[in-house]
Amino acid sequence: MIRSHWTLALPALILAAGCGRPRATVAAGADSTAASSADSTADSAAAGPTRVEGLQNPESARYDAELDVWYVSNVNGAPAAKDGNGYISRLTGEGTMDSLKFIVSGKNGVVLDGPKGLALQGDTLWVADITNVRAFNRRTGAVVASIPVKGSHFLNDITVGEDGIYVTDTGVEMNAKGMKHVGPDRIYRIGPKHAVSVAVQDDSLGGPNGIVWDSAGHQFIVVPFLGKTVVSWAPGAKTVKRLGETKGSLDGLELLDGGRLLFTSWADSSLDIFDNGTVTPVTNDLPSPADIGIDPKRGRVAIPLLMENRVEFRSLPPGRRAS
Repeated sequence: MIRSHWTLALPALILAAGCGRPRATVAAGADSTAASSADSTADSAAAGPTRVEGLQNPESARYDAELDVWYVSNVNGAPAAKDGNGYISRLTGEGTMDSLKFIVSGKNGVVLDGPKGLALQGDTLWVADITNVRAFNRRTGAVVASIPVKGSHFLNDITVGEDGIYVTDTGVEMNAKGMKHVGPDRIYRIGPKHAVSVAVQDDSLGGPNGIVWDSAGHQFIVVPFLGKTVVSWAPGAKTVKRLGETKGSLDGLELLDGGRLLFTSWADSSLDIFDNGTVTPVTNDLPSPADIGIDPKRGRVAIPLLMENRVEFRSLPPGRRAS
């Protein structure tokens, strides 16, 4: 359980993160790749560039299989600042820049403050944006909706469930001194006619960050930024179920084959596999790794590095092997 007035030193660095001049350049190599993941990175290079630079505090990457493009949210400054300067970039499926500012705050009626988690539902791109959920047409970038989430503090990741849109609230506030956990730790649901409700509130969520819908298990999987416990939650349940422990400071989350989970951790700059309660590192050379996305066709994962102003691509870890 996390104290209601818990202060974390690390996010003070986030608040001071540089905005980085948008150069929209793509590097063909991956100099930061550790020897342990060199083969993996070499494989991914065949599918496209291994990194895209010139972004501004990129937080989330989402692959659109039908259009074969990536969407990348850019906070462009302090993650909790309602400064109206956020934007969404669009990359090609291979990972080259298509439109640096595909959806940009201040133009065509768009408002984006600190856009983070992204989710796709039909032709709608959903975006978690501090205390609002924004929606845009994925093809044109046109505004579809802007939904205030009353009572929220720091909306972080977002996903599509079978009965609505679900978004995590990490329950923190930020200022020049760093980050303060004020709670409560919640997951909100956006249902028909954009009605907002609290789906679940539980201290065991530990400052919930990444969330993914597990259709096979009929449950959501949630990872904490302020705790260490991976949990699951079934719609309608009043409590969450503990699945296992990690090093903590978790961010991005994706579901792989066989119920395996792929997540990022700020604790050791890592990308990890979580399988039946066991954590297996994939690589630990990813500073400030945020909300990941996967491209099953090319077998790649996109990892936004929020404080490095770039997105890196790596090969997905191999699937289960027959015993």
